[in-house]
Amino acid sequence: MSEFLVDADTLVNARFGTSQLTETVSALKLLRMPVEPWFRPWKDTHSAAFEAAVAANPIWSALLQSAFGRSWVADFLTVPPLEPDLTLDAELEYLTSLDDDHIRADLSVVRTPLPPIVLSSSGLAAEAAELLRWVWRTTVEPEWPRRLRVLQADIVSRTSRLSEQGWSGVLRGLGPDVRWLGDGRIQVNRWDYPTTDVRGRDLMFIAAHTQRVNVSWRLPDRFALTYPVTGIFATTETPAEPLVQLLGRNRARILVEAAEPVSTTFLVATTGLSLATISDHLRVLTDAGLLERRRSGRSVLYWQSDTGRRVVRRPASNRPEP
Repeated sequence: MSEFLVDADTLVNARFGTSQLTETVSALKLLRMPVEPWFRPWKDTHSAAFEAAVAANPIWSALLQSAFGRSWVADFLTVPPLEPDLTLDAELEYLTSLDDDHIRADLSVVRTPLPPIVLSSSGLAAEAAELLRWVWRTTVEPEWPRRLRVLQADIVSRTSRLSEQGWSGVLRGLGPDVRWLGDGRIQVNRWDYPTTDVRGRDLMFIAAHTQRVNVSWRLPDRFALTYPVTGIFATTETPAEPLVQLLGRNRARILVEAAEPVSTTFLVATTGLSLATISDHLRVLTDAGLLERRRSGRSVLYWQSDTGRRVVRRPASNRPEP
């Protein structure tokens, strides 16, 4: 397993934040690999355009083939931001400053031999940056305001948990393989890599719509742990009044928010209701057959059942006459 070695200074100064580059690279991964059911509608929407864009650009195709391994992504794609919440263009300044030898060296860590087009081409950093801009503009930016609300809600919830449960409680909820081991050691995944000494250095926790925890760094003194949130398609739609009359305003809102899988943590952050209240409403909605539930790591996710979708989306024209 892989570990971060931390000290008091690391944890006192650790920050939570968002990263448009991390969100974009996460989207790129989702477009290239099998995904959980709740990511499928998003992927189905964008896969054809993505595949066409890559097919039309041989260097993009070669970079993608070389940059993603089973347990490693080329470092130039995963450099953490200098500060949380920067724009994509600001984050890409580091990538575009790299020369071709640097890009090839990072790619060679993931896969060898490199494709001939990568070995013979120049301007690799600019090509990689343009690929990322395409993914951002096409698949992420149109829904960024909604994504950002989900990410920020998750961050608020986790920082609140920090004050109540300490770092052990926060780390326990980041992913199935992340945990506090004691003695200044954080397990970050189950891959067999050497311990990383983060003592006295900058550590950032980046919330992202990704399927698993990832670690990254900007050597020598900046490190990041990216963790998955749920609720990528969480709606901001106001529940219809008949639904409110049927279920009550809070249960109606929860049912509408669960158009895609959401966790209790997410619902507490977005609704302002207590954990006990959310749990009670989820139990009632699940018992009534309006929600499905499934465990994912240490979280339990809830989403609308077929019956729940019909109840939420039933058009007014189909309602019986009084």
